[in-house]
Amino acid sequence: MRLPSLPRPRQLTQAASNARAWLRRDPAVMRAGQTPFQVIHQHDIAQLRYYPPLPAGQIDVDGEPLDVARDRHAIPLVLVAPLAVNMLIYDLFPERSLVRYLRARGFELYLVDWGRPTRAHDHWNLGTYISELLPQMLSKVREHSGEQKLSLHGWSFGGLFSLCHTALSDDKDIVNLALIGAPCDYHANGALGVQYQRLAAAMGWLEQRAGWQVHQSKPGRWRSPGWANSLAFKLTSPVASARSYIELIANLRDHEFVSNHATNSAFLDDMVAYPGAVMQDIIQYLWTDNVLPTGQLPIAGCDARFSAVTANTLLVSGRQDMIVTRACTAPIQQLVSSKDVSLIEVPGGHTGILGGSQAARAIWPAVADWLAERSGTATDSARATA
Repeated sequence: MRLPSLPRPRQLTQAASNARAWLRRDPAVMRAGQTPFQVIHQHDIAQLRYYPPLPAGQIDVDGEPLDVARDRHAIPLVLVAPLAVNMLIYDLFPERSLVRYLRARGFELYLVDWGRPTRAHDHWNLGTYISELLPQMLSKVREHSGEQKLSLHGWSFGGLFSLCHTALSDDKDIVNLALIGAPCDYHANGALGVQYQRLAAAMGWLEQRAGWQVHQSKPGRWRSPGWANSLAFKLTSPVASARSYIELIANLRDHEFVSNHATNSAFLDDMVAYPGAVMQDIIQYLWTDNVLPTGQLPIAGCDARFSAVTANTLLVSGRQDMIVTRACTAPIQQLVSSKDVSLIEVPGGHTGILGGSQAARAIWPAVADWLAERSGTATDSARATA
């Protein structure tokens, strides 16, 4: 029997060097966040980014060349991020960067970054984002771009924020909504939906017996820290999470493998906290009362309904998405009053449908094509106003 050969000293040195770089998130192995942007507005921790035009020529999209569009679309596109995530997911690799791809496709591109909530932000609730912060950001987009009509691209909670704001504001100049993995019917959400139903029963019993609801306690008690959000996300697919770290150890001598792993980990291992009042709203309005499929917004005392939404609406659902299933997102189709509504299923889980390995070829072009067909060009806009 032949024994496997032991690593050579040079290989061990390389593995040790790669391990140190991974642990330190050294720029030598980190490839995320390389597309230039400008912060054009900031309110407290929330920022509005603008991505300037790319140089003429081509960009690499998952190994395939893409010509940078000469003409821009008339309607600016605003990426509305969810909570709990850092913004690296939008610019993960130079060759797999959603912001770079959309900019190359000719979209005037903005991104709303909600920042990193501290304990001082535990009083922020869902209404803070939907009815206060997002309207301010969109006003600044209009001021910067000189355009009134907008398209919103919202992933996960960013999709919910986009939908709720459009309903609450009754803003007819929000003409396109691309909602990627946006939640609606939490009780129809597969295995997680069963757990939400059990929670709803327990909370209903508690309210009936003791007259107590989650909002009657201090928001700070419900804060969900970033490390807990990272852990919860990984536990949705524990085997895959464990396998990735085993593969990292086995490939420590491979600089490119370590670089790719470090870049992905920079997103997954560095998630952001949910403010306490946001968690209260999630537990009460979304998980327990499940108000969204009735057309209600998750804001106390709000009379607005999703039926006020008339924007063209695209729903994107991941076939392997266990966090927001097709059954969870599909009811939006019947709740809005839009004449142009469609739902497409794509490969991938909850993060994969935004920035996964298949997204650049199987998902981004479909979403960009849908938006482009409904966004016109700057030339068309100028002709219409002449």
